[in-house]
Amino acid sequence: MKHKLIITKDGDSIVSSVFEEKEMLQVNVFGLQEENPLGNIYVGKVKNIVANIAAAFVEYEKGKMCYLSLEEVRNPIFLNSKKNEKMVVGDEILVQIAKADVKTKAPVATTGLNFTGKYLVLTHGNNIIGISGKIGDEEERKRLKTLMDAYKHTEYGFIVRTNAAKAEDSVLKEEAEALISLYSETLSYGTHKTPFSVVYRTLPGYLCDIRDSLSEVITEIITDDRKLYEEIAFYLGRYQKEDLEKLRFYEDNLLSLSKLYGIDIKLENALKKKVWLKSGGTIIIEPTEALTVIDVNTGKAISGKRKVQETFFKLNLEAAEEIARQIRLRNLSGIIIVDFIDMEDKSAKEALMRSFEEQLRKDPVKTVLVDMTALNLVEVTRKKVRKPLYEQIREE
Repeated sequence: MKHKLIITKDGDSIVSSVFEEKEMLQVNVFGLQEENPLGNIYVGKVKNIVANIAAAFVEYEKGKMCYLSLEEVRNPIFLNSKKNEKMVVGDEILVQIAKADVKTKAPVATTGLNFTGKYLVLTHGNNIIGISGKIGDEEERKRLKTLMDAYKHTEYGFIVRTNAAKAEDSVLKEEAEALISLYSETLSYGTHKTPFSVVYRTLPGYLCDIRDSLSEVITEIITDDRKLYEEIAFYLGRYQKEDLEKLRFYEDNLLSLSKLYGIDIKLENALKKKVWLKSGGTIIIEPTEALTVIDVNTGKAISGKRKVQETFFKLNLEAAEEIARQIRLRNLSGIIIVDFIDMEDKSAKEALMRSFEEQLRKDPVKTVLVDMTALNLVEVTRKKVRKPLYEQIREE
């Protein structure tokens, strides 16, 4: 199915949402004045090393700390003179914010600097060539691996993103060379900066959404804000010329783009704890600091039904599809525990797991169906890319 990326302004926020027809599939909300450090590279200063958890706390902005796992430090770039790579308090080092802060937890940093393009990611400190697992065609994987092997370096490697499938060699080579140039310029610039300086700033969130969208899926990029239109056009003209023809300016004095797609109502619904299913059942979504719990309830779905187990199975299948949609829509991540309605038949449980896994595969963000526990609880993990929707809204 073809999707539209709708980018609108709502007060002091920019709302970036993906639609299939009139159904909102995913959404992100960014503050106009938002200073989001995610993806930024800083000259950090090591303030504390905690040996028992093998971690360092690095001050990346004045008074702001990030967490750095010492076990994951690879080829660190120190800006002060060193005899070895052992990190000590007072060291000045380039760090990139890899995970945003969550409530009381500091943001997570890495010394493995990444530079992301539409098709490729340059990875400092890891000189392998990795191919996205979502590219299934073996011949295409071989082509991409052979092409990118020429760019492997002792200092860095590349991850080939899903968008690269079927992309022309010349396009991939051009982006690889641009990322290498950006990498060299950033390191050269960073070595002359003082602590707490930003040496690389990532794109605004709504432009990241354009960059990270799957090319073959997004058919239109639509905005009704003239300034946003100009910024998007400039970005596409410079970095994604092949997508410039997808950009469209919406203009209607009687009906705004937000009203046309019902964005406000859909956002409001995406924050509700209870989701109604067509069958009359309900899903309760409860995010906590440690994990997200999702409970499936029969509600009105079994009223007057004789074949209760069969009804449970059908309700669980419906819930599995809706849960996969809600996980993506609400941008839930980390550990997710789903409590489906208990079923007696083992084959029904297996069929449910297959169906749920199939629905989760539609998510462009890596989502893994782990297993069903002895208590019939289904474990899911989803890679954290940005803060969940309820936190994005709360911060605005």
